[in-house]
Amino acid sequence: MNKSVFYAHSLPRRPESEWQPLEAHLKNVAGLAARFAAAFMSGECGRLVGLWHDLGKYRPEFQQRLHDNAIAADHKTAGALLAARWGSGLAKALAMVILGHHGGLPDAVAGEAGSPRSLEEQLRDSLLDVDRLLKVVPADIREACLPSPPAFLKPEPGTDPCVARCRSALWTRMLYSCLVDADWLDTEDFHVPGMRACETAGFASVGELRRRLDAAVDERAASVAPSAVNAARAEILAACRTAAERPPGIFSLTAPTGGGKTLAAMSFALRHAERHGLERVIAVAPFTSIIDQNAGVYRRALGAENVIEHHSNVDAEKESDRNRLASENWDAPVVVTTAVQFLESLFSNKPSRCRKLHNVARSVLLMDEAQTLPADLLVPVLMALKELVRHYGCTLVLSTATQPALGKRDALPDGFDEVHEMIQDAAGMAARLRRVAVAWPDVDGPGAQWPQLAAELVEQPHVLAIVHRRQDARELAGLLPPEGRFHLSALMCPKHRKGVLRLVRRALGRGTPCRLVATQLIEAGVDVDFPVVYRALGGLDSIAQAAGRCNREGRLLPTLGQVVVFRAPTDPPPGAPRKGLESTRSLLRQHGGDLDLTDPTLHEEYFRSLYHKIEKDARGIAAEESRFNFATVAARFRMIDDAWTRPVVVPYPGVARRLERLRKEGPNRLSLRGLQPFLVNVPLRDYENLESIRALEIVDESVAVLTEPFHHLYHREFGLVLEPGSLPLADPSRSVV
Repeated sequence: MNKSVFYAHSLPRRPESEWQPLEAHLKNVAGLAARFAAAFMSGECGRLVGLWHDLGKYRPEFQQRLHDNAIAADHKTAGALLAARWGSGLAKALAMVILGHHGGLPDAVAGEAGSPRSLEEQLRDSLLDVDRLLKVVPADIREACLPSPPAFLKPEPGTDPCVARCRSALWTRMLYSCLVDADWLDTEDFHVPGMRACETAGFASVGELRRRLDAAVDERAASVAPSAVNAARAEILAACRTAAERPPGIFSLTAPTGGGKTLAAMSFALRHAERHGLERVIAVAPFTSIIDQNAGVYRRALGAENVIEHHSNVDAEKESDRNRLASENWDAPVVVTTAVQFLESLFSNKPSRCRKLHNVARSVLLMDEAQTLPADLLVPVLMALKELVRHYGCTLVLSTATQPALGKRDALPDGFDEVHEMIQDAAGMAARLRRVAVAWPDVDGPGAQWPQLAAELVEQPHVLAIVHRRQDARELAGLLPPEGRFHLSALMCPKHRKGVLRLVRRALGRGTPCRLVATQLIEAGVDVDFPVVYRALGGLDSIAQAAGRCNREGRLLPTLGQVVVFRAPTDPPPGAPRKGLESTRSLLRQHGGDLDLTDPTLHEEYFRSLYHKIEKDARGIAAEESRFNFATVAARFRMIDDAWTRPVVVPYPGVARRLERLRKEGPNRLSLRGLQPFLVNVPLRDYENLESIRALEIVDESVAVLTEPFHHLYHREFGLVLEPGSLPLADPSRSVV
């Protein structure tokens, strides 16, 4: 091979003199990856994987591929083979990072037949002559030495072996993130020179954002009328500001719903980050409805240009290039995202999802509505969060009105060792902010029937009813008179739900009739305020969240809002929701049929009972993580089990233009994200039924769209209605479009 210049990337219809030299690319990526990995004491490991990630591009086959894309040329295996020669556990991790930098981190060892090829198989089956290849690699690249791993990877005496191996697995994923981001950034910068500098410029500093937030919060506090609720909000804010001076660690913010946690938590986060030199704040919420709401609050206080949203409801057509890049690698001072995006990324093996992980290091993590952490994934989630705090310089804030019992105990040996509560007298504050009276049902008596409940709801001009299932919501809402009737469930697309919430708030503000029937997606953090709330008996945490939608602003005081808990004709879905119902029933029997939702010891008792009933690593994530089986872990770690559902694009106003773009451009990032607000996840059985009657058009083999003859199945109030006879909705005049 007597070629003097080797290239990493070509430019179409441009001479080789304008292509990117391979040596320059390797050294650029090495420098960036080293800088990123330095955040967790792994800079030299980052440098090495950067230097070796594209060694295979020195192959003549790859150089020919730059002229003819039809030529196949593997370029990732060479560096992995070279790293693996050292034979140590660290060498194996580096090899895995290099091998997976395009297709994803593989499993370490071969699995079942038909599973993706493991690191072991790919290295064993390679026919590449690495020594021959190395003859043309510059000496300072090929002779790089195996660096020392960070000290925290050496197990401390008494460390559980599984925990130690999971620690190494997370480190491998973080190093992988550094390489992927560095590689993509340098490649983007070559193809569009200067784009990266423009896209990352202009963010305000953490200190500047803290000053802006202080000014906005203080101005708001000065403008509101004196009240018990506003006095409590001021007290919560002051406690958060004081707690920000404490060293990094794990904090809890236990404050009643409506206590101003959104701004108080951000005030803590920015002040804490400024005080301790942390890089950014990542606000994590369970549902996009909360994110839309919280992000709006943050944008108004901090400036829209400083708040990056990363979730499915972001309008792809309005997204700037800077927001696009920042949402891909989270290189921004304030990031707002979903628990699904955050937690699934921590256990992903794909480059697009892992790219941002290195920027989680040295961040303040605000986990809003912490009680919604998935109980059946609790062990791996807590292990990862503890690692981020202990070894990646993060501070974690668990914010909720119903703090889950996440401390270490017999029922949860993987719980947190120490959690610092910001509100010193959380129980006293909850008692002072008591805004509702709760009526509990007889858990051993007869349950309510839907017609009986509908008759009670009709007596109330403004009432919210929360039920277990989507079919329950439709059935109960269908029994109410149309005037002032509203419905919310996940069988409505996100854009539809957002519009309904806007109408609900308008009706409540004007005092016109408003009877809303919803599933529990209304509960966590959604800012609505009803004088009366009905809630199907379920988990105590869910009931407390429902109570937070009642007399939220305290406008009825000294009169209390009414929360009526009823036994529904149906039980919650199997799994954690049904176990939660069982735990609440047990508590009601133990406490004489009456529970005080403001008593934090009651919630502690509830979560202890719940965690005893649930398998907290039901999918064996920790065991597979400890074996470095990254592909298997990623496949198993799903916050939402999508194996039994399929997304369908529904006919809601605004979707036609997005579909036209998809048909014109084909499935790309912008066209697919543009359809997210119009998707409904349909149970697999119903999806197959729709397919069988030809109700679905598959566009570009990627997107299922409800066809025009079946548009009447999407109802303007109830969303997608598929069960025959559930409601008389077959009249096309009642469809949305």
